[in-house]
Formats: sequence, structure tokens, C-alpha cells
Amino acid sequence: MKVLLLGGGGREHALGWKLAQTASELICAPGNPGLASIASRLVDVDITDPERVTSLARSTGVDLVVIGPEAPLAAGVADSLRLAGCAVFGPNKAAARLESSKAYAKSIMRRAGVPTAAAWTFDNASDALAHLTEHPGPYVVKADGLAAGKGVLVTTDRNAAISWADDCFSGRFGSAGANVVIEEFLEGDEVSVFAICSNGRSVGLQPARDHKRLLDGDAGPNTGGMGAFSPVLDLPDELVEWTLGEVVAPVLETLAADGVEYAGFLYVGLMLTGNGPRVLEFNCRLGDPETEAIMPLLTSDLTHVLHEAASGGTPHPLTWSDDVAVDVVLAAPGYPDNPQKGSAISGIDSIDPSSALVFHAGTAHADGDLVTAGGRVLNVVGIGATHAEARSAAYGAVDQIHFDGMQYRTDIAGGTR
Repeated sequence: MKVLLLGGGGREHALGWKLAQTASELICAPGNPGLASIASRLVDVDITDPERVTSLARSTGVDLVVIGPEAPLAAGVADSLRLAGCAVFGPNKAAARLESSKAYAKSIMRRAGVPTAAAWTFDNASDALAHLTEHPGPYVVKADGLAAGKGVLVTTDRNAAISWADDCFSGRFGSAGANVVIEEFLEGDEVSVFAICSNGRSVGLQPARDHKRLLDGDAGPNTGGMGAFSPVLDLPDELVEWTLGEVVAPVLETLAADGVEYAGFLYVGLMLTGNGPRVLEFNCRLGDPETEAIMPLLTSDLTHVLHEAASGGTPHPLTWSDDVAVDVVLAAPGYPDNPQKGSAISGIDSIDPSSALVFHAGTAHADGDLVTAGGRVLNVVGIGATHAEARSAAYGAVDQIHFDGMQYRTDIAGGTR
């Protein structure tokens, strides 16, 4: 089966690595240096341009298009592909509003009866600031739209919350901050649960837990994610089944009632509170860095599974290895606010692929060298029989990689739960 994979981050490298195991040919757009080693070719195309992507799918005669990141989904790329008769795994633009608008997601959750934090949406700074002034902290302030995982502030400092909301309305996140969502603060452990959805049905993937803060001990600013591990040991029994039945199913039904069909990955970010699980957010694609920890453990034929779902079939249960994966993100200096690019990367070739995998995220070739080209540069994934073994493998591989100013957390899966 010939597959076109859209995207060029660490998530897409991990997806491509898995798809390439069973696809007859893998084409990536735009891809990255890591994907270049496993794909038949990379195509430099604007993946948020529906017409260009559809033209590429037609000209290459692919059997399946898999959309990795959120931006093409929000741009309606899946809609265009489906109109052209392509089998595409990824929700259409209307369904992707579950991620592209937090206010919309909250409205769907309320209608579907999904347990979530109370929330208030504001379209102007004065009303948002009045709300923050009148309510005690802690505060959860979110840009309504897509902000690359960086549009959320959780703080006990009222002035910081007010400043953040004001920054949103002042254009810090562009149009994504035109509306601001302020949520009830929830306490507990977070976990990421993923589903493959098609034909009104869903099947769960193995959960993962990510580390969003930049620094050890969950200190520092929020990032797109500094590491992840899977499986997660401290989850309530049947959590995945509960999520599929009490969250995913009613959401799919509510969307269908509005004439919106959903075919693609659905990420459910959960907070395990003292009053039970609560949904923090939806993403309409796999998480990053969670994907890099999940894909090495999947033993099912992902190409076949996604093609069946893209063709309207009912998703079938997946199979998994008994191993553990720990993903450590290596980030550029200055990340997340102002990452520095262009530093030479060394040491990847010395890593034993039987114990650790390296998925490229923000890398590029320049003058014959592999260099940093983004905030999150590499994902180093250790595999082992236990969390301790996988963690040791990951950090052992990290020790062999170097680029100037390389920053990473040393406590990923350190207090494994």
C-alpha cells in the first residue's frame, strides 16, 4: 500500500517509522532528515494548502493519506482530499474545531455530558480581566485557538494571569488569541488517552503520560512537551474503556447530530482528580511527544488499521508489546520562547537502535551537516522490559548526542507511575 504522510515533526517521524514497516511505499511532505532515511521521497509542499496537497495525492496515486499535525486539519485539507475521492485518515475542518477552538470543544463537551472543568469564554480584555480580578486562583488561562501547545498558562499569580490574558488579546498568539478561555483549576495526575475513530466507533491506543514543563520537577514554562513514557502504571482499571464509552462515544454522537462525521485520531487529555477523571482538552491528532513513546510498542499493522478506518470501516482492537518506552526530548537553547537554530548535531550514528530510537523533530541539513532547525530538536526513545531499563536506555543514548546549548529534562519517567 502506497502512503502519503503529511508533517515533518517528531510525531510524524514516529508515525512514518511505523507505517514504513508495512507500507509498500512511503511519501512524506514535507518530512525531515529522519524521515528521509525511511521514505521513498520527500516533497516540499505547503501542507496547509488543500489544493496543493490534493494535487500531490492524485499525482502520486497513493492509497492512503495520513495527516499528522493540526494545522492541515484546521485548514480543511482532509475535506479537499475526501472530495477528490482519496482515502484520508484525519478529521475534516468542522470536526477539527474540537482542537482549533477550545470554546467550541467546551460547548460540545457540555452537550455530550462529558465531565470537564467549568469554563468561561471572553472576546475582550476588559471582561476577561474583570473575571480574573473577581475570582481567586489558581488560574487557568488559554488562548482559544491553535498555539503550538504554548497557549496555556496555569498560575497562582493573579497579575501573571491578567498579563497573559492581555497578551492574548494583544496578538501574542495572533488570531488564536482573539478569544480567551478561563477554566476552573483542577488538581490530579494527567494522562493522555488516544483513540482511532471511524464510522461512529472508536478503539483505544495505549495511554501515555507526557511532561509539559521545561525544567526538572515540573518547573519552568509550559512547552509542547519535554518527554513522555508508556505504559502508565497508576491508571484506574478500565480507564481506556471508560474514556471510549463516557467521552469519545458521546462526543462522536453529538458531532454526528450536527452532521459532522469524525474519522481520525482523537486525543483526550485527562486529569485524574479526586472526583474522577475530567477532560482537559481534545486534540484531533496524536500527541507529541506521546506518539514517539507509543509507536515503538504497537505490534498491529498500522497501515492496514488506518486504511480501514479511512475507508469507513469499524476500527479493530490493537495489539501491543509488553515493553516500556521512555522518550526524552532534546531542545534548542532558548526554547520555548526564542529557540536558537543552526547548531551542528553529532552522535546520533553511534546509538544502538536495538535499545534506543531517535526521532527527528526540528532538524535540517546545512552544508553537509545535520543542524538544529526548531525548538524541539530530537526525541530519544529508550526501550526496555521495565520503566527503569527504558529510562536507562534513553538517557544512555542522550549522553552520546551533542549540539550547542542542548537542554533536556533529567527526570522523565523518574518517578514512574
